[in-house]
Amino acid sequence: MNDIWIIITASLVAANAAILGSFLIMRRMAMVGDAISHAVLPGIVIAYFLTNSRASFPMLMGAAASGMIVTTFIQFFNKKVKLQNDASIGISYTFLFAVGIILISFFGSNVDLDQECVLYGEIAYVPIDTLFIGELNIGPRQFWILLTTLIIIVSAVIMAYRKLVLTTFDEAFASAIGINVVFWQYYLMAGVSLTTVVSFESVGAVLVIAFIAGPPATAYLLTHSFKRMIYLSILIGIVCSIIGYYTAVWLNGSIAGAISSVIGLVFAIVFAVDLFKRRQVSRQVTQTSN
Repeated sequence: MNDIWIIITASLVAANAAILGSFLIMRRMAMVGDAISHAVLPGIVIAYFLTNSRASFPMLMGAAASGMIVTTFIQFFNKKVKLQNDASIGISYTFLFAVGIILISFFGSNVDLDQECVLYGEIAYVPIDTLFIGELNIGPRQFWILLTTLIIIVSAVIMAYRKLVLTTFDEAFASAIGINVVFWQYYLMAGVSLTTVVSFESVGAVLVIAFIAGPPATAYLLTHSFKRMIYLSILIGIVCSIIGYYTAVWLNGSIAGAISSVIGLVFAIVFAVDLFKRRQVSRQVTQTSN
């Protein structure tokens, strides 16, 4: 049963990340997840200082606050200072990550925090942390957190799908017809922050980033329909979770590392096939023109 819970947990993270990652890929902001996953460190440290507790709720609140701060920085540098997305992301998250490292180093003797646990998580431990209703075990806590997050993300995207798509593909047109482009950017970034923060505790930053970027990028090569891209991203993420988990069991290695590697391998295969098809079409066009 532990195997099933681990796969379900990874699949929920994959679904959350795929939905939002599809928008980020089209906006050329796939590394926002990386920025948020690193920028949460100062929020976690400050939450620990304020509450003197490593309980999940204050940690998540501190991480969420840091996530929104880095999102604000990215938007400010991008829209006001006119920096490119990659530069805005790089400056914002490295600054906050460095602040977190300094806080831990400066107050190191008083802080009982495992930096590797905070940043990388361990999905293998998910089945151990369970919830109870009375004496009834209803399953891992992370499963219910991620399922609730998925419901929130799906509902939010469905309600605002048209405006999110317009601001993603044509900001100028969206602004011309009266849509508040900045608001919907923050709306999307809030969802990315929520997904990243609730996921990193269980699956770790590396796997969250892999889920946000890998399956949507792979799906992008397979279809020209954005809706189909989202569905394919979810499917690819879930399939990679299953294959990656059993690969890790077979090799007796890291589950997150195995899933991330499978995601990368699947992308490489699809990219190679797509490149081969493009060259074939190019040759046929050249032969026809001659």
